Amino acid sequence: MEDRPISTNRGTTRRSLLAATGIGTATALAGCLGGDEGDVEAGTVRMRTSQSTTTAYSANEGIAKVISDNNDDLTVEARTSEGTEANLGALNSQEAEMVYIQNWSAQDVQEGAGDFDQLEFEMAQVFHFYDLPWFFLSPGLESLSGIESGTTVSPTPRGSGTAPALERALDYATDDYNRTSVGYGDQSGSLNEGSLDVGVGTYMNFSIVPGWVQEMLNSADLNILDVDDSTLEEWENDDRLLIQSFSGDEIDGTQNAPEEVHCPTFAYNFVSRADLDYDTVYDFLETMHENRSALEEYSAVLARLDDEAFWVENMYSDVPFHAAAADFYEEIGVWQDEFERADEP
Repeated sequence: MEDRPISTNRGTTRRSLLAATGIGTATALAGCLGGDEGDVEAGTVRMRTSQSTTTAYSANEGIAKVISDNNDDLTVEARTSEGTEANLGALNSQEAEMVYIQNWSAQDVQEGAGDFDQLEFEMAQVFHFYDLPWFFLSPGLESLSGIESGTTVSPTPRGSGTAPALERALDYATDDYNRTSVGYGDQSGSLNEGSLDVGVGTYMNFSIVPGWVQEMLNSADLNILDVDDSTLEEWENDDRLLIQSFSGDEIDGTQNAPEEVHCPTFAYNFVSRADLDYDTVYDFLETMHENRSALEEYSAVLARLDDEAFWVENMYSDVPFHAAAADFYEEIGVWQDEFERADEP
C-alpha cells in the first residue's frame, strides 16, 4: 500500500490508511459468499454494521431514520451483522447495499487474502463513519515497556476484530507477555482482583468515552500506558498500523496519562458495490448531507458528520469511491486529488 500522509485536525502521524482492525475468521465470509441475491424494492438501501447492542448499530439506525424521513424516494434500513466478513459476504450476495468495514480488512480485500479472493464485485467507498483509537490501561504499569513475560494482558478478547492489530503493536513493545482474553465489560473486575495487569480502552471519534471505559476508570486507579519513542517509531513505520494521538488530559479519571496518547486506530467506512445504482447513492448522500445537523440527536458518534471534511477522512488507499460519491464530494468541495473514482455503474 502507498505511504501517503493525510491531513488531520488532530495533528497526528499516519503512514498508511489501511491498518488496524484485523479480520476474525474466514468462516463468516465464506458462509455468505454463495447466498441468493436479496429481493429488494428500488430505492431501498440495506445498511449493515454490527450486533444490535453496539454503538455502530444504534448510530446506523439514526442515519436510516434521518434519510428515510427526509426522502420520499429512499428507504434506508439498518441491519445487524456479525462483523466485517459477513458484511462483505452480504455485498457479494447482494443482500445489502452498504456495509461498514475497517482498515485492516480493506487491505485484505485489495490483496485478495484468504477467502476475500472469492469476492465477485468491485468495492467502492461511500463515506467515513467513525474512528476507534485504542490505548492500554494498567493499575501498576506506566509504560508498555514495563510489560514482561509474566504480565497478563488482554489486547481485546480473542477473536475480536481489533485483536490482531493490537497484538501486532504489542510485539514491538515487549518480547513476551501472558496473553489472556477478557471481555470489555469484565476488565474492571479482573484489574481489581489482579487477574489482569493490562487492559484496553477506546475513545470513539476522539470525543466519546464509552460507558464500559468510564466504569473501568471509576472502579480502579488506572494509568494510560506511555509508548517509548523507539516503539512509536516502529509503529509509524509499519504500513499495517494506523497511528493517531490525542492529549492525555482529554480522558477524565485516569491516575496518570502521558501528555500525548499514541494509539493504533481503526477507521470504519461505509462501502458498497461499485455497480450500485448511481442515483441511489447520490440521493442517499445528498439527503444525509442536507440533514446532517439532525444526526447527533440519534447518536453522539454521528456529531462529527456535521463537518463536511469528516465524510472523506481516513479513506482507504487504492479503494475507489463510488462514482456518485466522487461527484457529490467534488460538488461540496471536499474531493482530494489523490482519491480514485470507480467507473460509472
